[in-house]
Amino acid sequence: MTTSQPEEPGGAPRCRPSARPSRRRVLTGALGAAALAAGCSEHGAAPTTPATPTPPTAAGGPTGASSAAPALPATSAWTPGAGQVQPDVKLRAAQLIEALGAWPDGGQGVARARDRIAPLGLDPALADQAGALLPTADRAALQVIVAQYGGILTDSASVLVVCDQWTQTADGPVLPGGTTVDVRLSAASPRWTVTALNPAAPGPPAAALSQPAESVLADRRITLPPAAVADIRSGAVHDSVLNAMLALAAAHAFAVSVVRSGHPLDVFGTARPSDHPLGRAFDVWQIDGRAVVDPETPHALVDGFMRAAAAAGSYNVGGPRRLSGGSTPNQFFTDATHHDHVHVGFRT
Repeated sequence: MTTSQPEEPGGAPRCRPSARPSRRRVLTGALGAAALAAGCSEHGAAPTTPATPTPPTAAGGPTGASSAAPALPATSAWTPGAGQVQPDVKLRAAQLIEALGAWPDGGQGVARARDRIAPLGLDPALADQAGALLPTADRAALQVIVAQYGGILTDSASVLVVCDQWTQTADGPVLPGGTTVDVRLSAASPRWTVTALNPAAPGPPAAALSQPAESVLADRRITLPPAAVADIRSGAVHDSVLNAMLALAAAHAFAVSVVRSGHPLDVFGTARPSDHPLGRAFDVWQIDGRAVVDPETPHALVDGFMRAAAAAGSYNVGGPRRLSGGSTPNQFFTDATHHDHVHVGFRT
């Protein structure tokens, strides 16, 4: 990738207010799952108090176990907020992941997942591509954190659905987890259709981590979803990325959507390798509790964050606006894909 080429193709247009996040979303065995029970939308940070339980839906909504067992967290359906580019495309992707990744007793397995997809008017065979969304468990609950574009063109799209998931077997403990799924869609009527699923594959944890990796994982101002945590624990994320996160966290609390896994291998719509799978980029969807996509988020906040990312060494900073200046030509870029997040890429 050269400096003159943005992370995403720019030919066709592609592109929440709330308090600052008070705690990380790093999901480890020691983390109480109930504290992450609240729902998410594009209007603000996930509340830190439990949401009102949502009744199960025909698509496989979350359900609790028996009263004798710990209950799965309450969750809520993801909905697109203001400022979205083609919001129903994202909603279509999120609804599929919600249907696949949550089930009551008796709903485990691929066959039952196919049954949950059918009411959505999508190909039930997509359940065969669900991978980590269908762990072996008696019951599961899923919360979409954010649905972000990996690319959006006139007739095709990549939506990165970032989610928390909780599973339980018999009367055992509630186990936290989650993943990111690259959902591919194509234009259709009356709604776009899903053509493929590409779940994140972060790889096994490394035997030892660099100091920047340890510091990022410990920094409470950097909110990381499950797949991003696994990416960093794998040792496959470059220190340039990690050091930039730490530098940005000195002035801002921010939420990462994608680091390495769960992102398209190539810049969407091109044959150019993306910096993400190489461990040389990360995306930020929320800054100081404000969603990048939200029209009410101050431009100065997002633009200042983008300039800080460039000052931290990024050669390729994308966002909802193309900024002037930069230390290299075309250091800043924008398109419809980056209307909903800030992309921070590195050469090494």
